[in-house]
Amino acid sequence: MTRLIRFNKPFDVLPQFTDRSTEGDPRKTLSDFIDCPGVYPAGRLDRDSEGLILLTDNGRLQARISDPRNKMAKTYWVQVEGTPDEAALQALRQGVELKDGLTNPAKARRIDEPAGLWARTPPIRVRKSVPDTWIELTITEGRNRQVRRMTAAVGHPTLRLIRYAIGAWTLDGLAQAKWEDLEPPKVPGRPKPAQLPNRRAQARRAKEKAKDTEQKKTGGKARKPRRPS
Repeated sequence: MTRLIRFNKPFDVLPQFTDRSTEGDPRKTLSDFIDCPGVYPAGRLDRDSEGLILLTDNGRLQARISDPRNKMAKTYWVQVEGTPDEAALQALRQGVELKDGLTNPAKARRIDEPAGLWARTPPIRVRKSVPDTWIELTITEGRNRQVRRMTAAVGHPTLRLIRYAIGAWTLDGLAQAKWEDLEPPKVPGRPKPAQLPNRRAQARRAKEKAKDTEQKKTGGKARKPRRPS
């Protein structure tokens, strides 16, 4: 039976179950919080980011969630430096030019600080002379550190990044560092043999088409092979 888990990842936790870093400098991983053999993250969330991670033991479901070709929307709460004006938000909505190309159009809006938000450890660095603002950003891509690069590109570096939603799954009601099982969706399986292309039929049709073409060239009669002289 397929298993699907949602986890609220804290800051400074690797989005994997093992750490291959230098010995003697262990870092926190998912195994410090989740004891469920056989499940793996569907996608990544950077060590310095917080929020929603989905884990499953079903390969097709994992691919459906994480594969960028499926364009599953991901929503982030982003605390940025400064106060983005409408021009900056519109730039995010239209697409931002990054080193690896133009981003897809996103949804972006200013929001109040999310209600009931947990404190980050350690807290962000605050500059008294520069205000900070929360925005909600929804993207359908999965480039490396994309949200941070997008906000920096419009002049507002990210101070804190929390993934709130993946598709229809959200953080609602899930405390930091906690996890719970979800009802997994049905994932279409591989096509049945009857649905696969019939190679023999394709070859037969190609042969018949070639024969028709040859007959048209010879006035409707098949060309007779020449006798050896």
